[in-house]
Parts: sequence; C-alpha cells; structure tokens
Amino acid sequence: MTERAPRRSRLRRSALSAAAVVTLAAALLTPAAAASPAAPAPVAAPSAAAAAPDIPVANVKAHLAQLQSIATANGGNRAHGRAGYKASIDYVKAKLDAAGYTTTLKTFSYNGSTGYNLIADWPGGDTSHVVMAGAHLDSVTGGPGINDNGSGSAGILETALAVSRAGLTPSKHLRFGWWGAEEYGMIGSKNYVNSLSSADRSKIDTYLNFDMIGSPNPGYFTYRYDSALDALFRDYFAGLGISTEQDFEGDGRSDHAPFQDAGIRVGGLFSGADYTKTSAQAAKWGGTAGQPFDRCYHSSCDTTANINDTALDRMSDAIAYAIWTLSAGSTTPPTGTVFENTADVQIPDNGAAVTSAVTVTGRTGNAPAALQVGVDIKHSYRGDLVIDLVAPNGTAFRLKGSSGDSAPNVQTTYTVNASAVAADGTWKLKVQDVAAQDTGYIDSWKLTF
Repeated sequence: MTERAPRRSRLRRSALSAAAVVTLAAALLTPAAAASPAAPAPVAAPSAAAAAPDIPVANVKAHLAQLQSIATANGGNRAHGRAGYKASIDYVKAKLDAAGYTTTLKTFSYNGSTGYNLIADWPGGDTSHVVMAGAHLDSVTGGPGINDNGSGSAGILETALAVSRAGLTPSKHLRFGWWGAEEYGMIGSKNYVNSLSSADRSKIDTYLNFDMIGSPNPGYFTYRYDSALDALFRDYFAGLGISTEQDFEGDGRSDHAPFQDAGIRVGGLFSGADYTKTSAQAAKWGGTAGQPFDRCYHSSCDTTANINDTALDRMSDAIAYAIWTLSAGSTTPPTGTVFENTADVQIPDNGAAVTSAVTVTGRTGNAPAALQVGVDIKHSYRGDLVIDLVAPNGTAFRLKGSSGDSAPNVQTTYTVNASAVAADGTWKLKVQDVAAQDTGYIDSWKLTF
C-alpha cells in the first residue's frame, strides 16, 4: 500500500465519529441471501458461498514463499525497476499461462525504469460486463513486501487458479490484474485505466482491490465506496461470526483509486497497515490492542514470518466467494428513482456549513431503509470535512466525520436508514470544513430511492 502523505504541522480538531452507514437491503444480494439473514455467530460461511471453492491457504502461502525467495535472491526487495519485481511478474504469469489464461504484459515507464502490469483474462463470459480483481505486486525498496502486497497478489492468484481448476463458466467476463509501481502512487494501475478507451472502461462492471490481507495483528475491513459490494463482503464474514468495519485507513492509497476516479464501482478487503488496533477491535477480532495491524509495514521485516495465516485464509476464501458471486451477476448496483443536484457549492475553508438541496416529489410514504446517498465533493484534504444528510423534517444523518485522512475528494455512496422519515420534501446535503488550509466544493450529489 502506498505511503500516506505526511501530516501537515498544524493543529487539527479531534476526529468526529466515523461514518454512520446502515446495512444495505438484502434484496441487493441473491434471493437466497435475502431470504435468510446472517446469524451473528455461526462458524459456517453463508450458504451462497457453497458455489465457491475453499481456497487452500497452503497454496497461497506457497506463492508467498516463492515471492520471498525472489526478494532474497534480488537484494531483499521486489520494487519497481528492480530485478525482483520482474522475476515476481514472470512467476505469476507462468502460473496463469499454464492454467489457460490469456495473459498480457503491459509496460510503462516511471523514474527512468520500465514497469510492468500483468493482465489475465479467463476465456468466456460476456465481455461487455467485466468483473475484475487486482492487487499490486511491487514492494518498497526496503523490504520483500510479503504482506504488502504479496498477500493480496497471492490471494487473487490462487483464486484465479481455482477458477481454472473448477472450469468455471461465468456469465460475466473475469479479469485479474497485478500492478507495478503502486508504492510510488498507483502508477501502474493509473497507466492501465488511462490506457483504456471510454468504451472499454464502461465494460468493467466492478473492480475489486486486495492490498494487505494477511496482517499479523489483523483487522477485517471492507471498502466502503459501494454499498452493495460492502454488503457482499460484510454478509460473508457475518456468516463466519466476524463483524467487519469499513476501511478509512486505505482511502486513496491503493489501486482502487484510479478505477474509482474513472467512474468504475470498486470494492475490496484490507487487514490493516500502520494504524493502531483499538481495545474494541482487539476484543472483536483478537490480537493486541495498542499495536499496529502490521508492525512491519514498509520494513525489512515484512517477510513470510509477517503473516497471520487465519486472516490470510479467511480473506482468500472471501475473494473466491466474491468472484463466484459477482461473475454470476447476482449482485447488481442499486436501481431506483434518482433525484440529483449538480450545481456547484463552494465550501468555506474552516468556515460555516453549507448545504445543497434536492427536492423529492411523487413518492408515497416514508423513505427506504436503504436510501442511497451518492456524494461527489472535490476537496484538497477530505479529512477536514464533516458531511450530513438532513431530511425534510430536520433529522440529520451523519455520513462522514472529520479525520486525519489526507487524501483528496469524497466520491462515494452512503446508505442510511431513513424509513422513519417521509420521502417527499426538501433534503439537504450539509458539508462543513472544520480545519484550515484546504478548499473545495460540492460538485454534485443524489438520492436514489
């Protein structure tokens, strides 16, 4: 995962509460999943996961051992522009070629060195509807990068090989990608997305990103940008008796960002980097409170000894579950009547809250329990922003609190339970910048009923 931008030396107000996001209606998943809500404690995975194979963690670890050996033989790393990265991409490509994939090695240039992306397409499926999974394969120069991000790379590699072993015939087209130079700012994935025509971009229904899935003091985080994909992973882990949290640490720091910026819906999993595990998280997931999720993040000790086998196993199985489910077309973006405001509203720096209004008419009764709130805010430091949805009766729903997140822009969809509020009337998006030195504006926002 790319290093966070350094925090600026200025006082910040303490972070407010995290975004309040309510469970997406089960109707967005398969009918079978909608019929039986996940119980809080069972050990078995959801019944829909039966279609997906168990991913042998021993196989995933075998790939990690190979990546470790490659790093050891090449100066201790697998970084962009170094021999260890090229050997890593050759290893993955050989596995996929032998499994029947159509592979393409795409080159780019960065920092005076040639970089490589590897794209693997599984034959068949509707090529106008692509489900894609990706992970960055490069490490930092200071270590072998086994958790960051050998773990995600190995997880999707073994899932791709499981597709071949099963002879899967998906309804949608399956594509996998391994990215170079992520540690320099998602250079490889940006290059790939920018190389696609607008028509080809529009064919990618979903991009799933897996960056660090075996952290030694693990958490279970889901990407929060698309409520249907978040629910897909959340419900899977609920079937294992594991409560997930939405990821804020990885915002804008990995290869999902170029896809999201191109308007492609994204999801993914993350087990934590250098943030500290809280007491509440340790009580929920085990591990050690007060310590980083990965104490070896971007360090020479990020070796095969820096992996939690249980987390790696669970995350790899979840990848397969998502690939099998999504390629069958059983999880679709939310649909419904849309009310949108596209007028720009400037957000004062460290100033008063501003609002943008949407008037809803023609709806009977109350708003849904899974009201979709799509937000597009351009801002140079989104951690400064506090965002609320204000209902016609004045009820406020907190969408996002302030944080130390230094990435730009808020471009995501939130889900709120507005079933106690009448649908018709004027709804407002309320945004306040609570710290100095950054500017931005509300570009657009919409409600989907």
